[in-house]
Amino acid sequence: MKSYLNLFDFTQKVNYRNEILAGLTVAMTMMPESLSFAILAGFPPLVGLYAAFIMGLITSVFGGRPGLISGGAGATVIVLIALMKSNGIEYVFAAVILAGLIQIIVGLFKLGKFIRLVPQPVMYGFVNGLAVIIFLAQLEQFKTVVNGKLVWLSGNALYLMAGLVILTIAIVWIVPKFTKAIPPSLIAIAIVFLIVLGFNIDTKTVKDIASVSGGFPPFHIPKIPFEFETLKIIFPYALIMAGVGLTEGLLTLNLVDEITSTKGNSNRECLAQGTANIANGFFFGMGGCPMIAQTLVNLSSGSRARLSGIIASLTILTIILFGAPLIEKVPMAALTGVMIMVAIGTFEWASFRIANKMPKHDIFIGITVA
Repeated sequence: MKSYLNLFDFTQKVNYRNEILAGLTVAMTMMPESLSFAILAGFPPLVGLYAAFIMGLITSVFGGRPGLISGGAGATVIVLIALMKSNGIEYVFAAVILAGLIQIIVGLFKLGKFIRLVPQPVMYGFVNGLAVIIFLAQLEQFKTVVNGKLVWLSGNALYLMAGLVILTIAIVWIVPKFTKAIPPSLIAIAIVFLIVLGFNIDTKTVKDIASVSGGFPPFHIPKIPFEFETLKIIFPYALIMAGVGLTEGLLTLNLVDEITSTKGNSNRECLAQGTANIANGFFFGMGGCPMIAQTLVNLSSGSRARLSGIIASLTILTIILFGAPLIEKVPMAALTGVMIMVAIGTFEWASFRIANKMPKHDIFIGITVA
């Protein structure tokens, strides 16, 4: 029990400058993804930002690994899309709570170590399938409503949208060749935002999808029938979300262990993830898990302590409270471009190179999972 209560290692030397700058950088990289994943799933954008704040804060304080960054990750959001379409967001919140309970059970029974036994073909299939889904979902931004029907953009509207998306992709690709001090996705969004604003370009913005203005996440009990039929609906989604979240999270934890040459606590991470997801379900969040990209950004920025994750979470909350008018003007083309690059970066291209060396049944498993 003592290891769970000992949240902070006060003997650890903390570089406060690095921690604060890393936290701000992580917040700026997490927000575009949180917004985009929420929109991808059909959630209000604010639900994505609440998830980033709640997941990030709770896991940074109570998690099993300093330096690990959690938020509204695509891996867990993808699982909930079908439930959102079939039953609505209240069922999603309930499924997130149940997923959190499952994760806590895994942590209490110290089953976290078994997550490391997930076969490589399963992970390749899962990650590649996730990348394809993210990419295909971006095509929805090239559609518009005409006379109550959803149709593809055409003419100048299509050229404008495609041009801004390509510009965003180009910036995200080129910037790291010159500097890694500022997240390329943030630079890309800022440049496209200024171009659209400066030239008064008429294009779809975040505000056209939904408002992101809000206050502190309010407490909310999901409005669902408390009966066995409801459990039958949400349990499969909750179980998959819990498994995906723990798998992604503990594999990321292992990666951080290797990079920092230290060892995290997988069972404590399970408990923290579960607690954070339960809080998400009761406070309008879409749930989540550790995010590989943001964790690597955090480590490359020099963070080795818990402070950066706390700073990132509080930064996101501050933007929710005071920066909504600015976020609502962000062009959807910029977020679409960022998400396409996320999809490209998520895909395990190495799986093609080693496919001819893998047994056929492993390849079949990977394709089936995808």
